Amino acid sequence: MTAIPPAAPPHPDFPHLFAPLDLGFCTLPNRVLMGSMHTGLEDKARDFPKLAAYFADRAEGGVGLMVTGGFSPNLEGWLKPFGGTLRWPWDVGKHRQVTRAVHAHGGRICLQILHAGRYGYQPLQVAPSKLKAPINPFTPRALSAGGVERQIRAFVRTAKLARDGGYDGVEVMGSEGYLLNQFTVPRTNKRDDAWGGDVNKRMRFAVEIVRRIREACGPDFIIIYRLSMLDLVDDGGSWDDVVAQAKAIEHAGATIINTGIGWHEARIPTIATSVPRAAFTGITARLKPHVRLPLVTTNRINMPAVAERILAAGEADMVSMARPLLADPQWVNKARVRRVDEINTCIACNQACLDHVFQNRTASCLVNPRACAETELVYRPAATPKKVAVVGAGPAGLAAATVAAERGHKVTLFDAAGEIGGQFNFAKRIPGKEEFFETLRYYRRKLELTRVDVRLNTRADTTTLATAFDEVVLASGIAPRKVDFAGADHAKVVSYLDVLSGRVVPGAKVAIVGAGGIGFDVAEFLVHAARPFDDAMPALDAPHWRREWGVDLGYDGNRGGLGEARPDAPVREVWLLQRSPGKPGAKLGKTTGWIHRATLKAKQVRMLGGVEYVGVDDEGFHIRVDGAAQTLAVDHVVICAGQEPYRPLAEELRAAGVPVHVIGGADVAAELDAKRAINQGSRVAAAL
Repeated sequence: MTAIPPAAPPHPDFPHLFAPLDLGFCTLPNRVLMGSMHTGLEDKARDFPKLAAYFADRAEGGVGLMVTGGFSPNLEGWLKPFGGTLRWPWDVGKHRQVTRAVHAHGGRICLQILHAGRYGYQPLQVAPSKLKAPINPFTPRALSAGGVERQIRAFVRTAKLARDGGYDGVEVMGSEGYLLNQFTVPRTNKRDDAWGGDVNKRMRFAVEIVRRIREACGPDFIIIYRLSMLDLVDDGGSWDDVVAQAKAIEHAGATIINTGIGWHEARIPTIATSVPRAAFTGITARLKPHVRLPLVTTNRINMPAVAERILAAGEADMVSMARPLLADPQWVNKARVRRVDEINTCIACNQACLDHVFQNRTASCLVNPRACAETELVYRPAATPKKVAVVGAGPAGLAAATVAAERGHKVTLFDAAGEIGGQFNFAKRIPGKEEFFETLRYYRRKLELTRVDVRLNTRADTTTLATAFDEVVLASGIAPRKVDFAGADHAKVVSYLDVLSGRVVPGAKVAIVGAGGIGFDVAEFLVHAARPFDDAMPALDAPHWRREWGVDLGYDGNRGGLGEARPDAPVREVWLLQRSPGKPGAKLGKTTGWIHRATLKAKQVRMLGGVEYVGVDDEGFHIRVDGAAQTLAVDHVVICAGQEPYRPLAEELRAAGVPVHVIGGADVAAELDAKRAINQGSRVAAAL
């Protein structure tokens, strides 16, 4: 008789995070669910080897259970034309590449079935009612009763094919405003037949899908249901609706209920870096007394201590993380072996993940450019180790230095400043960008682990670089662009670097010249109360944030969890100006730009385009807008008018015959771009 191994002792730091979860027919090794996130690799068969490598990395990294990006059950459910579907037996083979890769590392994976409904960016879309989404130019066709039945059969067919493809289960996407969610709420379901009306009829579509998948796929198949617990739109679900649906889904045969927060058309941020960590877990906790199934909570959970606190408080049975595992596939293993300081933390910037997906590009990660590029960006040991100098310890230089040293090169990192980080040291001061502290913590530890020789307060010179090193990586950054209007040298006129460094404390009225990303950041900085200039990451106040945005976890007399937004008054009067005509902020990130614009609008920032800068004097800032002259009686004018590459050593080094690679802002400084800088630094170092 085989002896039963003793149960593993509780983890000393994270006993709840690393407690196994018994699902009855299988046991998950920990409480981490890698949530679904579309990467773009799901849409073409030729990309499935890359998709397999992507998931294999996370399975090897210790994730308890993973969920794929969404696959449509039919063409009507496409997110976009020719998007990922699983609808025919001949589709199964490519999926086996993924499941075999995951199972080879002892992992488990579920396929998400996602029917976009009226969110499909394509003309074949269908919905419970003929109502166009405000974020979509296409109007859906209302499903007939027979059409509803065909959609249910399509979900079941996809679940069976997923089982045949080796998946351990499926996640049925019932939140974020997609088709099932469109059926469950009065906002989008205006039907008066068996599939619309009261809550039981509105949720019948979702319940039937779960019940029939359980019948078709058997008792030992994981069924996760993604339940919208907080719609954050007018005429969404009530709390009683949420509870009733959860109970019905449990009775229909689901294994796990996952939390969904917010529709895509909601005007409240849910996953951006400005959202406090674990801001929505309270809504999952509210549901726990009503069901027996394991509940998963989600959104802005990015570090082990946060996850442990949630689980220890009994707010959920699992935590879902998608982007944190994009940022660091070894997140779970690092937490398990008590190397939390080595985790490459997701900063929730959305710049390389969601922004890429919405631009029909393959997702990646600002802090981890290997994400979704595991088969092409490989850090192989250097065939011939070299002496490499990296000049500049900003994001580009940090990435280049650590990757080169990891590969075996002997790396020396120079910076004239007294600390690493470059422009990140200014970015971390911006309200809503506090997570940048974590990136700098990660790189400080990475420099130690890779044994980079770090020389701060040191200006590298051509003679030293030319004689002591085989290769030079120049990541010397940028210099702010100067302005040429009258009075540019007036005492009122200061650089954004002066403001963000604390060298200048602006007065009560401020004009900002330049409405790009830096201008918006400075405006955020100026309308919020000042914080200490230290190296401690400030903790964000989730209840305060929910009050400012109008998120009501208590559903106090409203539907969808919408309350009254009560933003704090701004601490300064701010004008945000740009020379080019049009709406300021139009070129900000696709998935976060609207948040920045909404925040500044709530803080009463006046944003003007098409501004001619006449000059500054003791009276104030003289400008013209549409030919009309006006004077802004401001205390300071903050210049955020762009920057120029700073690379004084480049030509000298080339003249001396030294191989030099110019990266980051020193290469292109049109707009500060940490995504490009880290990616460029990593790729240059991988090729050395």
